[in-house]
Amino acid sequence: MNGCVRVVRATPGLVWRAFSGQQAIGAVTAFLRPDDRWFVNFDAGEDASYQPLLLAVAANTGSDLYATVDETDEQALAMFARLGFTMNRRESNVLIPTDPDITGLTNIDEPDDMVIISAVDADEDELRLLDDALRQDVPGTAGWTWNPGDFHEETFDSQFDPATYLIAVERTSGQYVGLVRVWSMPGRPRLGLIAVRRSYRRRGIASTLLARAFRVVYERGETDVTAEVDATNSPSVSLLTRLGARRFGGTIELVMRSPGS
Repeated sequence: MNGCVRVVRATPGLVWRAFSGQQAIGAVTAFLRPDDRWFVNFDAGEDASYQPLLLAVAANTGSDLYATVDETDEQALAMFARLGFTMNRRESNVLIPTDPDITGLTNIDEPDDMVIISAVDADEDELRLLDDALRQDVPGTAGWTWNPGDFHEETFDSQFDPATYLIAVERTSGQYVGLVRVWSMPGRPRLGLIAVRRSYRRRGIASTLLARAFRVVYERGETDVTAEVDATNSPSVSLLTRLGARRFGGTIELVMRSPGS
């Protein structure tokens, strides 16, 4: 039946639609992340549409294709396996308490050589470069380089909270050395990132940032925040475990390698 399927790329954008005769039987959207990786997301469709759609995307991008699936979605995992995808990474979804009596994050005084500022008061270019640098140590985002416009849009959207997006700045040099961001999400707040530059670690900066942000969230009546952590990221897993994080699910990142990779 695949030979009867016609794939058309919709314009503008990165959407491909599959047709059997004049009837639409499926669609896929592809998007390129700032780490130069292509992710695909299928709309509900007929099984016969998936392979032709993937072939069309692969021919256009000439690269590996990635997808993210809930670890409990056996149907989707089986479908992607049939299409030639294999597991690339696994992430856990966790709930982290914000009560300082549980987390132990009671110290909110910054180190003497640091000052904590809100992202709303930061130099946007310096913040973007810090974000790029920190992502190089986060599994799944190595090679990430923001476009300035995309970074502004992503940072200052409706989920931005100036009280919980905080940056550690070295007093003498003015260098941005670490950040914490807790997004204001529907349902529960979400810890998007806590990270410090390598040469500034083990000085209590991360704990101070977390303590500041979590205190704000806790005083608003939110007892937990959500977060995602890569299964291989031992330092982050260890930190979240010490804070009392509880796992409640996870996702699997899949990859289909291009013939030339």
